[in-house]
Amino acid sequence: MILAGDIGGTKTILGLYALSPAGLYCIRQTSYASAAYDTLEEIVAGYLRQQAKPIAAACFGIAGPVAEGRGEVTNLPWTVEEARLSALTACPVSLLNDLEVAALGMLSLAPEEFAHLNPEAQPGGIGNMAVIAAGTGLGEAVLYWDRERYHVIATEGGHSDFAPNDAAEDGLLVYLRNAFRGHVSYERILSGAGLVNIYRYLRDSDYAPEGLAVRELLCSVDDPARVISQHGLERQDKLCQEALSLFARIYGAEAGNLALKCLARGGVLVGGGIAPKILPALEDGAFMLGFRNKGRFSGLLSGLPVKVALNPHTALLGAAHHAASMLTDGAARG
Repeated sequence: MILAGDIGGTKTILGLYALSPAGLYCIRQTSYASAAYDTLEEIVAGYLRQQAKPIAAACFGIAGPVAEGRGEVTNLPWTVEEARLSALTACPVSLLNDLEVAALGMLSLAPEEFAHLNPEAQPGGIGNMAVIAAGTGLGEAVLYWDRERYHVIATEGGHSDFAPNDAAEDGLLVYLRNAFRGHVSYERILSGAGLVNIYRYLRDSDYAPEGLAVRELLCSVDDPARVISQHGLERQDKLCQEALSLFARIYGAEAGNLALKCLARGGVLVGGGIAPKILPALEDGAFMLGFRNKGRFSGLLSGLPVKVALNPHTALLGAAHHAASMLTDGAARG
């Protein structure tokens, strides 16, 4: 039995998998509101009380940097440690960054579990791949190709400096610099909260009048980003529509930046919870416009495959596969 976890700032998902000669199959998945708990151990302990059979190995992907078996969840006051989780589960535990497990999960998805954003992509490219995922925060990773198999390289690239590309984005940078009193990262823009930041910038810059219905909804819901994205996708509101378009263009630009930094000849994989929900906005050209806008290297990026992972449990699947590899690699060494 394999225990896998996808630990995010908004929700924590635990999955129980069985490892058989035919491969992994999921037995049970449970989702928890992360902020309702003081620690990850509290969630895991409750989950294990429902499980009669012992766990053979576990892997947890957390939304934050991980070093020497210890990680801090960026958008939660949680410190997570392999040793404590291992003692709780009575099995070997691996702690990885959430984009590491998401990248591993994408390697196991079927072709039909992706949506393609670049109609000019050249098929058959083999090499490094860039992985980017906007959700509660912005995650980035690299799949390094050693000419035989892929290895995941974790990064915290989502917290790197936002670089505007035109006058509208120049204004966004100044607006957010004032709002956050200093450094503006890509995560301040490419996340659920980031979409709200873009909307507020456009509203306060008098791009268009704020609709009364949208204003009332934004004041009354827990997830204002959903309101903005829904109205933008339905083309019901000019501010929401432009906010979504600007979000998509900047998302593409940063995906292109990451592709250049790792020379992603194998393509770009887009994960996270936001992309599948706003897929029409990513497919209408704004994302690829930002992606290709790289001056002398526009030609290189124009031919790269860019795919959105549609499976909502990609990260959990990657954690399960990594936990399974802990057992199989250990058996091979034995």
